[in-house]
Amino acid sequence: MSDIYQRKRDHIELCNEGPVHGGEHFGLFEDVALVHDALPELAMDELELGVRFLDHDLSAPVMVTGMTGGPAEAGDINRGLARACARMGLAFGVGSQRVITKAAESLDTFRVRGAAPDVVLFGNLGVVQARDMGVAAAAELMRSIDADYLAIHLNPAMELVQPGADADTDFRGGYDIIGRLVDALDGRVLVKECGTGLGPRAVRRLASLGVRAVDVSGSGGTSWVKVEALRAEGRQAELGMLFANWGIPTAAAVALSANVPVQIVASGGIADGLVAGKAIALGADVVGCARPVLQAFLRDGEAGAEAFLRTLVQGLRMVLALTGCRTPAALREAPRVIGPRLQAWLGHEGTRR
Repeated sequence: MSDIYQRKRDHIELCNEGPVHGGEHFGLFEDVALVHDALPELAMDELELGVRFLDHDLSAPVMVTGMTGGPAEAGDINRGLARACARMGLAFGVGSQRVITKAAESLDTFRVRGAAPDVVLFGNLGVVQARDMGVAAAAELMRSIDADYLAIHLNPAMELVQPGADADTDFRGGYDIIGRLVDALDGRVLVKECGTGLGPRAVRRLASLGVRAVDVSGSGGTSWVKVEALRAEGRQAELGMLFANWGIPTAAAVALSANVPVQIVASGGIADGLVAGKAIALGADVVGCARPVLQAFLRDGEAGAEAFLRTLVQGLRMVLALTGCRTPAALREAPRVIGPRLQAWLGHEGTRR
């Protein structure tokens, strides 16, 4: 089990201190400018940041997306971040629960209900692992941590770079297992990418299966391809660095799927409230962040992570005020200017915008 735990420790260390940013243009959010309203005709205490996400109410459209689990220190991170999210009324996701199937004692590192009884909680499992273990076992992993939802993560680019025998290279059967999980779990499923983006064709097909929410997780934040490339050696490392910037930028992934009847989480480069506001203006219902929250936690503990999240939410409040919007939903109608690189993506075949 030491190899599994070491991989998880490597992930924490690299995401905290390593050169793991991916995407050439920071998610293309620099190609989005929201138009300032000098006479917004509202007061700050009129702003309503609360949103309905799936079957739960959040105090603000923010979630901390899944990062870790396995070694003891990962449990400390999960419990601390879950407590911060619970206090703020935000959603929280644990990292991949695959490790539990290989090291049963790691289950406690994913159990955060004792620390945060009321947090809106997402379990986490890779689509290939879900396919291989079947619906019943995947559902049991969700129940084992008393999660409200199960996030099924998609990470083919990461898997193709990952060193070691645990890497997956057979990606068949994904839609089938997702559809069966949606049925078995009464729609309590979030499908998420891992930093290389969900395109509109995949999102539309997922919606047709009954998926109600997706995390497009575009390029522009942490590149898990780069994380695994830094762990690899030789030709595998070279291939990983070749594809370190691979993917659909987050801003494009959001905008391209904005008219599909699913709720959209925008993650991948969401580091502050201004970028969060741009993502919501493009069509996101919720924004997700991971690495900057982890860095704040490792630097200043639970209080530091909460301070980061409160600053992000306050920045989002400022975006609402300065565009004359009382709610996050109103941002979708706010005037904006789109730059040429994002415009080129919006001309991609399959967009309806």
